[in-house]
Amino acid sequence: MTSFDVPVFHWPIRVYYEDTDAGGVVYHAQYVKYLERARTEWLRAAGVEQDELLSDYGIVFAVTHIDIRYKRAARFNEALSVSVAPRQTGRARIAFEQSIVRADNPDEPLAIATVEVACVEQARFRACAVPDFLIAKLSL
Repeated sequence: MTSFDVPVFHWPIRVYYEDTDAGGVVYHAQYVKYLERARTEWLRAAGVEQDELLSDYGIVFAVTHIDIRYKRAARFNEALSVSVAPRQTGRARIAFEQSIVRADNPDEPLAIATVEVACVEQARFRACAVPDFLIAKLSL
């Protein structure tokens, strides 16, 4: 397992009405979607498209563990920022620290999460090593 310190990636999110409950507060499951979108955009910013990983290399990433701490409520129409910081990698996995904050108040987290993903060979749906080219491209 390797630990590293790479720059934190930030992705903007706007809270839509569909993201909220009847009280205008972001529904808890939406936070998971926000975290997922930010990891996808982190990959894209590094020049990696998930559909190409599947078609060209037969691999996908599957979430194996997620731990979320909800700190404060996000509300309809707020501008948020979701961070992605890869922190550890093993032969077949990557662990991330992520947070969701209001764009105008980045020092007060709304939610913090640790997310672990496994690199999976799609044909057999078994864990496989994260390819070296991907580790290099992502600066892991």
